[in-house]
Amino acid sequence: MEALIFGIIVLILSVIIHEVAHGYAAYALGDPTAKLAGRLTLNPVPHIDLVGSIILPGLMVLSNSGVLFGWAKPVPYNPYNLKNQRWGEAIVGAAGVATNLLIAVVFGLITRYAYTHGYDVFAGLAAIVTLTNLSLGLFNLIPIPPLDGYTILRGLLPYRLSLSFRALEERMQAAGFLTLIILLFAFSYFFSGPFSEFIAYIFRLLVGV
Repeated sequence: MEALIFGIIVLILSVIIHEVAHGYAAYALGDPTAKLAGRLTLNPVPHIDLVGSIILPGLMVLSNSGVLFGWAKPVPYNPYNLKNQRWGEAIVGAAGVATNLLIAVVFGLITRYAYTHGYDVFAGLAAIVTLTNLSLGLFNLIPIPPLDGYTILRGLLPYRLSLSFRALEERMQAAGFLTLIILLFAFSYFFSGPFSEFIAYIFRLLVGV
């Protein structure tokens, strides 16, 4: 039970850090929207989304789902304020993913060290942090809206093609929460097995087990 509670806490904090990273990337590129909204903070209160930060992660952990996913309230940013109009949105989109993967690498190495030196309890906790951030980072790289992978892909495409991708994203956003639920169920049904195996493979490479 303690590990379960710890896992949920880690997931909530990880999705918050993910969103804050988006905000800081946008701020570094000249957009103060997130800062003015008070969202450049690790205080969880402004970021918590009832469904994405609490209910869905809790259900996934309790059901031993092959996919570990959640979200915080998206940090707002104005793409037209970004100094780098060509690559700005791709950079902002990549910031959250890169942050989760960096955390996964750091805690993966910590897990490896702890297991090697017999600190099994600490290694187990570090492994949860590693697996959670690895799952979030890699899942968000999938190039399907509203995930960051789609934003990154759109930002890297030629201008005219990127406009078409933006139009598709806006249509899916108009469909709202239902679109995300359909996406999650479709992914879980068709791809959760291979995706979980891929994450497990990367996890083993990091922690050496």
